[in-house]
Amino acid sequence: MCNDYSTYSNENSRVLVDKTKSGKERPWRSKKLSSINYYELLHVLEFKKAERVKECGTVLEFKADEDTGHLKLFKTWFCKSRLCSLCNWRRAMKHSSQTKKIIEEVVKQKPKARWLFLTLTVKNVYDGEELDKSLRAIAQGFNRLVKYKKVAQNLIGFMRATEVTVNKIDNSYNQHLHVLICVEPSYFNSTKNYITQKQWTALWRRAMKLDYDPVVDVRAIKPKNKRKTDIQSAIDETAKYPVKDTDYMTDDKERNLQIVKDLEEGLYRKRLLSYGGLLKEIHKQLNLDDVEDGDLIHTDDEEDEASENAYSIVALWNWERRNYFIKE
Repeated sequence: MCNDYSTYSNENSRVLVDKTKSGKERPWRSKKLSSINYYELLHVLEFKKAERVKECGTVLEFKADEDTGHLKLFKTWFCKSRLCSLCNWRRAMKHSSQTKKIIEEVVKQKPKARWLFLTLTVKNVYDGEELDKSLRAIAQGFNRLVKYKKVAQNLIGFMRATEVTVNKIDNSYNQHLHVLICVEPSYFNSTKNYITQKQWTALWRRAMKLDYDPVVDVRAIKPKNKRKTDIQSAIDETAKYPVKDTDYMTDDKERNLQIVKDLEEGLYRKRLLSYGGLLKEIHKQLNLDDVEDGDLIHTDDEEDEASENAYSIVALWNWERRNYFIKE
């Protein structure tokens, strides 16, 4: 971890400004501040990992292009905690980049394939223990769903992401799956192959062994469009943070503590992202890293590597001034 530099201070030092090539500033400061708020809650709750979260991203080393000054993250230390804003931001970029590559390859291999975006929900739960059980059940239920003949007969592959949101009225937890599904073109050719909204609901109810009809949303999407593509919108939806920090960063500290405690229990050792079928095969063929527990430095949000003439820039988090400053 990066303790040596965490108290570095120089009144004349420059604030870190890291922009993408399109000119959009990367939100290092806001993500670090959110991560610190999360650390403070963990500290009060006496979680052992609190200190790891505190040190997340305190020292950032970049390679700067000699001609353009464009920065490329080269070295840092990430805590990889599920609720860390810094880590979730990096995971989301990496997940989006990887999924784009996978889908491009699927389209090459299966140019006539069609795509669906499926959202599967269950009833809200009210504490960490219930959330833990529900998330386990959802993963098992989805595995049953994709094996049903009606689903499997046209299924090429899928990408599944789990999201948990907090109901601000009763503080319950809504767990749902966002699933990008690739199907054979025959899926739309006959009632034998096509699955209606009502049928998806019935299949999900059966897979989850529920005594009620769950909320299910399904829509067909297209890989090409003049505007932002429908499929890119679906990728963005599946690449969202599994939990938004605004759900546990409110003005009510006691509420925040309870939510973090519940979420830590519920998300513990859960697989929140997974690929299946052809998408899983291509993920392996492309030798892509594990989004959840892999390298969060190289997210491929911009493909090009630092040039040979690149020079090193180090930015240090200043706890008093609450920002990143370039080490001169």
